[in-house]
Amino acid sequence: MDPIRLAHCADFLATTSASTLIYAAMDGWRRQMVQDGHDMIDRALALTRRVREQIEELPGLHVLEEELTSHEASKDLDIMHILVDVSGLRITGYQAHDWLRENCRLDFGTTDHRRFEITMSIADDESTVQRLMDGLRLLIDAAPDFPESPPILIPDEGELDLETVMLPRDAFFGPVEDISVEDSVGRIVAELATPYPPGVPVFLPGERINEAAVRYLRSGVEAGMVLPDPGDASLKTIRVVKE
Repeated sequence: MDPIRLAHCADFLATTSASTLIYAAMDGWRRQMVQDGHDMIDRALALTRRVREQIEELPGLHVLEEELTSHEASKDLDIMHILVDVSGLRITGYQAHDWLRENCRLDFGTTDHRRFEITMSIADDESTVQRLMDGLRLLIDAAPDFPESPPILIPDEGELDLETVMLPRDAFFGPVEDISVEDSVGRIVAELATPYPPGVPVFLPGERINEAAVRYLRSGVEAGMVLPDPGDASLKTIRVVKE
């Protein structure tokens, strides 16, 4: 059995839904929220607002807020998701995430070439906030010694609107071959390539590959971008429809 084809099939059927253990605890959580939820969320929101202000005061860091609202479909903001721009430190979000995880045992969700996301919850308190702020101050001190990251070649938005020239099912299930990504421009892709974040595919089976998308993905991988679904995560090769 082709292990790459097996992984691709699993990706199409996989889910990020909660486990049965979480489902089993939902009634207890619902009871807690009915009894104490208002006060718990009020405390969490107040703590989060203070954290956002404290991070904004740190040199080289910027908390995105107004930039995220009233733009396209965004009409409101969940302030407990704190998106921090680290470009003022001349490092990438990938570097910040990796350094904080390795040196401060702090883990984050969304990261990209210039941002990472801190997720607050009702479980946070003064001790977790202090640990976070200590880690961010250490990051600021360490950032000048980080190696320079390769630039990510971000195309214009329209350049990532690839042309669909074959039904996805026909491209995915039909004859395929793995070729060098440098030779793939103009070919029909037969697998997904989804940078995470944001988790939106750049390549979908059946689309015609263009040079801008290849440059974006290859430069992103070199800078630390995560591509969970291609058979070759380094994207030195890409799976295309066999001609």
